[in-house]
Amino acid sequence: MIDYFINAFKHLTRKKMRSFLTIFGIAVGVMSVVLISIISHIGKTAVNEELSDLGANGILISANSKKKQVELTESQLSWLRKSSVVDTATPLMVTYSTVKLKQGADDCVIWGVDQSVSDLIRVEVIHGRLLNDNDVATMAQVCLVDESYAQSIYQRSNIVGKELKILINGVYRPFEVVGVIKSGGNLLQSLMGDVVPCFTYVPYTTMQTLSEQTNLGQIMVKTSGNSQMATEKLTAGLDDVYGVKEAVKAQDLNSQMEMIESMMGMVTAVLTVIAGISLMVSGLSIMTVMLVSVSERTREIGIKKSIGATKGMILAEFLIESGLVTLIGSVIGAAVGILVALLGCTVIGIQPVIPFQTVIGCILFAVLIGIVFGVYPAMKAASLKPVDALRHEII
Repeated sequence: MIDYFINAFKHLTRKKMRSFLTIFGIAVGVMSVVLISIISHIGKTAVNEELSDLGANGILISANSKKKQVELTESQLSWLRKSSVVDTATPLMVTYSTVKLKQGADDCVIWGVDQSVSDLIRVEVIHGRLLNDNDVATMAQVCLVDESYAQSIYQRSNIVGKELKILINGVYRPFEVVGVIKSGGNLLQSLMGDVVPCFTYVPYTTMQTLSEQTNLGQIMVKTSGNSQMATEKLTAGLDDVYGVKEAVKAQDLNSQMEMIESMMGMVTAVLTVIAGISLMVSGLSIMTVMLVSVSERTREIGIKKSIGATKGMILAEFLIESGLVTLIGSVIGAAVGILVALLGCTVIGIQPVIPFQTVIGCILFAVLIGIVFGVYPAMKAASLKPVDALRHEII
């Protein structure tokens, strides 16, 4: 068996340029498939992490806008927290406003939350502290700001203790910065940084008092067990609380994540098929090269068969040669694809995810294509009669 591989390698080195071009074509095809697979896995991982950071692993409950008499208040928040299917519940009051720090004024997204927000949304403190029970209970005028905003104003991230003025209900209210949260790790927040440069978190009770409203806007909950069943149970329970059908709307964000994953999977499949076409083209080039090789080695085949080489031996020799060409090309292509992906991740600054099982599967599939497309030339070589082969070469 080792002799087959040695002979196959010798034949490849006889026609270096032809072998190089064939291997290059295979390498490009495999590299394309591997790159698409890696990009898909990185994309899915990044999107899932970002959605989880934004609370996409929970249920978002809001009042039905068609039911004017329905509001989400402390009463509903308390009911949700007592529900057997709810692990954590936190209000999410969101408004767009203006903040003043030092001399300038900037657009800002104000989040009214409580001490449990970090259980549902990633809020990583790098300086100071998070909001606590006392802040919420006393309606304290304290806030958290994101790191990028602090850097843009003070050229440093630690601005704990500074005073921030937030425009609420037409009046600029002073808030003490008690914590600075990391913003660079949240891709969506980073992308929105050019449009909305500041993200600020304040106690929801403070926002309620200063804006003179009781409506919480939205409540996000993290459930235990099946999220779909929990959604149905919570909406039915709140309908009973209000005494109104379809009083609230509940978005199961888990199902939305699954839908996004499904869509990304379909896009990846389409791109993989397109890239796979190049592998098929490479397979045709292998068939062409092997047919030319059979024609060039007709006398050699005749001599081998005349001294006892069987049909199976000739068949195996050509199949191994076509498989070896594909193996070399696919390994090179896979290695280059992984290297390009790693370099890209380093430049962009994201965590690389290399699906080695998929890469190995791609290599094996490419080798299979090479062998399949090498069957016809191999059978043609194995079917040559020694006398005809020798006469053809003499002529």
